[in-house]
Amino acid sequence: MVQRSRSADACHGNGTTPVRTCIGCRRRALIGELLRVVATDGRLAVDTRRRLPGRGAWLHPSLDCLSAAERRRAFPRALRVQGSPAVEAVRQHLEQLADQNEDPGRSRVQSEPRKQVDPS
Repeated sequence: MVQRSRSADACHGNGTTPVRTCIGCRRRALIGELLRVVATDGRLAVDTRRRLPGRGAWLHPSLDCLSAAERRRAFPRALRVQGSPAVEAVRQHLEQLADQNEDPGRSRVQSEPRKQVDPS
């Protein structure tokens, strides 16, 4: 008997939220937690809107999963392409995500503190 995670089976069973497998760590996750990657002209592209044509591979948005996928040579197998596609665009995208998560206030314009007004 195969043991599966309860959340993945519950969502996959009712057909409302698809479940995919990360090609880096091989763990199953909800589609909203993963990044779709497609191959175009020998390079990998991050498909943030999940609309680009072609076969897609799914990856957790972490540099660890990207490194594991590269080490395992998972991209050519998952995308059914010859050779190893260039992963620079995916790495840059993940680094930008990591920078935004580290310091979320840095990208926003700092506004002046507002004065509190007594509503009475």
